[in-house]
Amino acid sequence: MAKEARYVLRLYVTGQTPRSLQSVENLQRLCEKHLPGRFDLEVIDIYQQPALAAEGQIIAAPTLIKAMPLPLRRLVGDFSDANRVVLGLDLRKA
Repeated sequence: MAKEARYVLRLYVTGQTPRSLQSVENLQRLCEKHLPGRFDLEVIDIYQQPALAAEGQIIAAPTLIKAMPLPLRRLVGDFSDANRVVLGLDLRKA
């Protein structure tokens, strides 16, 4: 059942800037609301791990990549617009 799928998310940020911290907080809150117990969120600091940023083809930050379930999705921003994130990650209720 697609509703029970586990979401694998990677959030690429640039250090501990206010925008990076706000992005993590916004995304964490959204995931806890829409995917309780069904998500893995990995936060990657592109300053600390530039190879992972290159591998993920990250050209802007913060960038969120939904690796699973497919299809892969990519969102850029601070994730303060909950509706945009819900649509972007395809979390709409069936």
